[in-house]
Amino acid sequence: MEYSDYRGRFAPSPTGPLHFGSLIAAVGSYLEAKYHDGKWLVRMEDLDTPRSIAGAADGILRTLEGFGLFWDEAVLYQSQRTAAYEEALHELQRIGAAYPCACTRREIADSALHGIDGQIYPGTCRHGIAAGRTGRAWRVRTDNQPVAFNDALQGRIIQHLECEIGDFVVKRADGLFAYQLAVVVDDAFQNITHVVRGADLLTSTPRQIHLQHLLRLPTPHYMHLPIAVNQAGEKLSKQTLAAPVETGKPAAALWHALAFLQQQPPQELQQADLETIWQWAHRNWRNETLQGISILPAA
Repeated sequence: MEYSDYRGRFAPSPTGPLHFGSLIAAVGSYLEAKYHDGKWLVRMEDLDTPRSIAGAADGILRTLEGFGLFWDEAVLYQSQRTAAYEEALHELQRIGAAYPCACTRREIADSALHGIDGQIYPGTCRHGIAAGRTGRAWRVRTDNQPVAFNDALQGRIIQHLECEIGDFVVKRADGLFAYQLAVVVDDAFQNITHVVRGADLLTSTPRQIHLQHLLRLPTPHYMHLPIAVNQAGEKLSKQTLAAPVETGKPAAALWHALAFLQQQPPQELQQADLETIWQWAHRNWRNETLQGISILPAA
């Protein structure tokens, strides 16, 4: 199926250098966009300022360029988009979909059940904050109407937000906006039609669709790629001390990324230069080789 107006994106967090797990998402999202003659954008998700590392954003962009991954429009920085997130929160408040929450993490932990993505908020402040308490964060109301979507690789996904996730935070107690709200606002702002990212974010997608419906924003097509894990079975990330990609050997790393993505690049291509590998990848990219695969070990 072809999309004449395909707009995809890669959205790294500048919490350290680009690692192999992020390279997989970059390569997969880039090739899927180019396969459909679409645009590929880069968004820097630097909203969580306490976790952002000085210079990491520029380092990631230089690494992408060094790998031959060039974006089609100006890079968007979430740290410059606070006013847009505030406007979205005001709309949620106006329609009665968001409410203030006074609960601390310890209070939630004492009464919450464990769900598919952490603790399920028990709804303590849903009908109002107790006397003498002050709202610390803002949450969005959920319900048990199923949120369903068809993922291009993972198939039909159905989630009941209220009992599996609970009312979730859109503005944190420290005043920072949460990822779930920011990504929805930015995908709409950039007219993203297709989101290609790691399968670790699969459980977040119903929350984002819920917000899209509340804010009357379009829902993109979703494709969740397999994620790389270390020998302990942990997702490669900065938190699990994933090693940066070898910027001095981009051709070798690109070959391994394609192999991880089940594209079966020829062995002899390992000795080729970066341009030759990219030419092969553009000619041979097929996302159907990933059907039914969610997690693969790192190369």
